[in-house]
Amino acid sequence: MCGIIGIVAKSNVNQMLFDGLTILQHRGQDAAGIVTCDHARLYLCKNNGLVRDVFSARQMLNLVGAMGIGHIRYPTAGCSSSSEAQPFYVNSPYGIALAHNGNLTNSEYLKKDLIADELRHINTESDSEVLLNILAFELQRLGKLKKDLTPEDIFTAVRRLNQRCRGGYSAVALISGVGVLAFRDRFGIRPLVFGARVTDRGTEYVVASESVAMDALDFEVTRDVAPGEAIFISARGELHAEQCVADPQQAPCIFEYVYLARPDSVIDNISVYKTRLRMGEKLAAKIRRLRPHHDIDVVIPIPDTGRTAALPLAYKLGVKYREGFIKNRYIPRTFIMPGQSVREKSVRQKLNAIGLEFRGKNVLLVDDSIVRGTTSGEIIQMARDAGAAKVYFASAAPPVLYPNVYGIDIPTPDELVAHGKSEDEVCAAIGADWLIYQEVDDLIEAAREGNPRINRFEMSVFTGAYLTADVSEDYLANLSRQRNDAAKQSRALVDDVLNDLSNMV
Repeated sequence: MCGIIGIVAKSNVNQMLFDGLTILQHRGQDAAGIVTCDHARLYLCKNNGLVRDVFSARQMLNLVGAMGIGHIRYPTAGCSSSSEAQPFYVNSPYGIALAHNGNLTNSEYLKKDLIADELRHINTESDSEVLLNILAFELQRLGKLKKDLTPEDIFTAVRRLNQRCRGGYSAVALISGVGVLAFRDRFGIRPLVFGARVTDRGTEYVVASESVAMDALDFEVTRDVAPGEAIFISARGELHAEQCVADPQQAPCIFEYVYLARPDSVIDNISVYKTRLRMGEKLAAKIRRLRPHHDIDVVIPIPDTGRTAALPLAYKLGVKYREGFIKNRYIPRTFIMPGQSVREKSVRQKLNAIGLEFRGKNVLLVDDSIVRGTTSGEIIQMARDAGAAKVYFASAAPPVLYPNVYGIDIPTPDELVAHGKSEDEVCAAIGADWLIYQEVDDLIEAAREGNPRINRFEMSVFTGAYLTADVSEDYLANLSRQRNDAAKQSRALVDDVLNDLSNMV
C-alpha cells in the first residue's frame, strides 16, 4: 500500500513530486523520498516521516532536474528503519533509482541468485531493493553503453524481470540521464496510471499510483498502465509503451476499492467512490432480506472510509443518517500501526463520539471492513459509553480471513478477528449486538459494475485463493513469523537503537 510517482517535465519537478506525494499520503505515513535527475546527475532526499516533515525548503532547492520519482511508504516487508526508505539506488549500470508499491513473493530466492550468481549486493531486508537489482542486472546483461540504450532495450530488461519476479508490484524507475520507466505486474494487482499535459515547451508526463495525483497536478489522465505493460518516457519527453509479458491477466486488488484508495480515484476505469456507494446499497438489501422489521434508529459511519457506503445504506433503509464521530486527522490509520496496544490507544485519540447522536438509540455503525477487530471493538464501546441502547455493526466488505501477500499489511491469520470464527463469534468478540458482513459476490458485483471487462479481482484476503502459484502453507507460516506484531516490535527496538547510533555519529 505504498504510493509512487514519476514525472518527466520541461522544468524542475521537485515541487510537483512533493505535491503528488502529499496527495498520495494516505497510502503510507512511514517514510517518504524523492530522487531527481539533472544532466545525468541524481539528487536524493528520503527519511522516515510524513512528506511535509521529510522535505525542508533547503532540501527541496537541492532536488533539481526536470525528471524524477517519489515514494511514500508503510512497511509490509523489511523493517521501519530510515535506511529502507525509498527510492533505492544502484550505481551499476547507468545509475538507477527505483520506487516500488507491492510485494514480491519470491524475493528470498531472487536474493540468493543475485548474491551468489550475479554478484550483486543487497543492503537491506526490503524486497524493493531486490526488484531494483533484478532490473539493474537485466539492463547490465544487455551490454549497452548508456548513449546506445534504446526503449526496446529497456523493455527487454522488463520482460526478463517479469519472467523472474512473482507477486504484486507497480514500480517507477529513474535511469540517470535516460528517462523514467514504469511497469506493472502481469495481473495488475497494484494500481498504476499515467497522464500528460501540453505546455508551451512541450508535453509533460506523470505516472502515479492513483488518478487523484493527476488531478491535483493539473494533468489529464491518459489511461491505466495495463497488467504486464511497461511505460518509458525519455529525458527528451518521448513516450513509449509495450506489453512485457506473454499472458497478462487483469485482476486488480479489490481491497483498493474497499479501503486503500481515495474515493475520488478511478482505478482500472472503476470509480472507487461509486463502488463504495454500491457496496452500501447491497448491504442495505441484505439487511432488508435478513431483518425486514429491523429496529435501527440511525446509521452512523466510521469516518472516513465508512462514510461513502453508509449514505446509500441509510437511504435504502429509510433510516436517518448522522455523523456521530469526530475524527482527529492527525492520527494515522490504525490498522497499519505496529502493535495491538498502540492501535487501541490510537482509536480513542483518533475518534470522539457526539453523545446526543447515540443516547437511547439503536445505532448501526458502518465501516469499510473489519481486520484485526481492534478499531471496531473500541468504537462499539465508545458508542455504548455515549449512551446507545443497542449497537449494530455493518462491514462493507466480507470477513477478512487470510493474510495478504501482495503489498498490504494483513500478515498473519492469528491477528485477524474473523479467522476461524463464525459471524456470531466475531460479533461477540467485538462486542456488537448484531453484525452483518458484505457478501463476496455482492462486493465483486459492486466493483465490476464500473468495468464489466474485468472478470476477476485479487481477493485472497477474503477467499484464500492466491493468484501466484508460489504461495504455499510454508510460505504463509514463514510470513506470519516475520510480520506478526511481536516480530515488528522486536525489529522496531533494533531500528530505534540503530537510528540513535546514527544520530550520535
